[in-house]
Amino acid sequence: MTITCRRAFPARTPSKRRRQARLAPMDTVRWGVLSTSDFAERKFLPGLRKSPLIEVAAVGSRNLDSACAFAERCGIATAYGSYDELLADPTIDVIYNPLPNSLHVEWTRRAAEAGKHVLCEKPMGITAAELDVLMPLAEDVHIAEGFMVRFHPQWTETRDLVRSGRLGRVSHMHVAFSYNNGDPANIRNIASVGGGALYDIGCYAIVAARWFMDADPVRVAATVDRDPAFGTDRVTSALLDFGDGRMCTFQVSTQTVFHQRVHVYGTDGRLEITIPFNQPQDDPVTYLTHFGTTPHGLDAAHHVVPANDQYTLQAEAFSRRVRTEAPTAAPLIDAVTNMRVIDAVFRSAASGRFEEI
Repeated sequence: MTITCRRAFPARTPSKRRRQARLAPMDTVRWGVLSTSDFAERKFLPGLRKSPLIEVAAVGSRNLDSACAFAERCGIATAYGSYDELLADPTIDVIYNPLPNSLHVEWTRRAAEAGKHVLCEKPMGITAAELDVLMPLAEDVHIAEGFMVRFHPQWTETRDLVRSGRLGRVSHMHVAFSYNNGDPANIRNIASVGGGALYDIGCYAIVAARWFMDADPVRVAATVDRDPAFGTDRVTSALLDFGDGRMCTFQVSTQTVFHQRVHVYGTDGRLEITIPFNQPQDDPVTYLTHFGTTPHGLDAAHHVVPANDQYTLQAEAFSRRVRTEAPTAAPLIDAVTNMRVIDAVFRSAASGRFEEI
């Protein structure tokens, strides 16, 4: 494959935002990648390459050599030596933004002002207020936060189970998510760019709680343990109060053994999702249901969900919306809600009391 490495040229930076033309229903959607993200290379792009609806057409980096090397490894036809040059490419329909958390809003805004639809990695920003600048753009282009888990059949199947009433009235949930990373150079351990457990993985716990409770929490109580060297939260624990006696507790950590679980408890049964977030891209997954027949639960029913690549499913869903639907602010409002809960968790950890969302 021949890689076109675009040497620096004056980027066409629009003076005002322009409306992205809706694509014809059968058009392939051309994606551009903002940065040479390791996560994008290992996880996201392999999923996109599986889809006939999508062409990963270009990558932009602050360094042209890095962009060209990334393009060579990932089979991308065009590499740019700046982010602005990628945004100025008139053939790109969608920008995937996996930049550090502190840069999510700035470059999502710039991409949207250039007329590009944007799928931005989670969390969408550092605070909910930061997202205000994106709201006027959300009626012109599609802007969404990249929670791929919502597209995996395991998540839709288990939510349908909860909604069916099979577990009875759901009273509480518990979510655990952790890994052990002590590398000071790792972006997850750098406070100034939005590192830490709550931003990186606590956002998944919040999304899981909202997904299965089918509601938004009204207040939060939380505690945070910060790494004395990094300044990031290495363990965050929170209680999300959904009202009417319903709640979710979660613990997330960047310095604990790798583990993840979602438990949903009802009056008649319980649900356990064994790999709720990092579902393998090429293997089936299993969730468990138990209805209180034994105290040990070893007779829980095992439910197997066939292999699915949640990154493929997410990108295809976004591409279909780009091709067939007018943009709305609903996905961005959802991202703002996630950020408001994160804001409240940090406020509660500082105040030592419940904080309203």
